[in-house]
Amino acid sequence: MARVLEIAVLPVEAASKKVAFGCRMCGQCILHETGMTCPMGCPKTLRNGPCGGVRMNGHCEVVPEMMCVWVKAERRSRWLPWRAAIVRIQPALDWSLQGSSAWVNVLAGRHEKEAS
Repeated sequence: MARVLEIAVLPVEAASKKVAFGCRMCGQCILHETGMTCPMGCPKTLRNGPCGGVRMNGHCEVVPEMMCVWVKAERRSRWLPWRAAIVRIQPALDWSLQGSSAWVNVLAGRHEKEAS
C-alpha cells in the first residue's frame, strides 16, 4: 500500500516542494522547524544549525555567493507562529529515505527517530 501511495504522491510532492522551498527530497522533511527553508540546501547538509564558517555577511563558507541556509532559516522562522521549533535538536538523517516522499514516510511512521 505504501509503495502505491509513494508512486502517486512522490511526483506531486517533489514538484511542489522543490519550487516553493528548494526541497532536496531527503524523505525526512523538517521545513516546519527550519523557517520553511530546506536545510539540505546547505553544502554540508547540516540539519542542526550552521557550521562555524558562516561569513560576516551571512553567506556560506563553502559557496560564498550563496546566503547561508541557516541564516535564511533563522530569519524566516521569526515570522512563523512556531518560531521556537528552530532550536529543536534533529536526529541524524536516515539516508535510506533519500529520494522518498516525506508525506508517505509520515503516514507510514518512518519519518522520525529520536535524537540521541
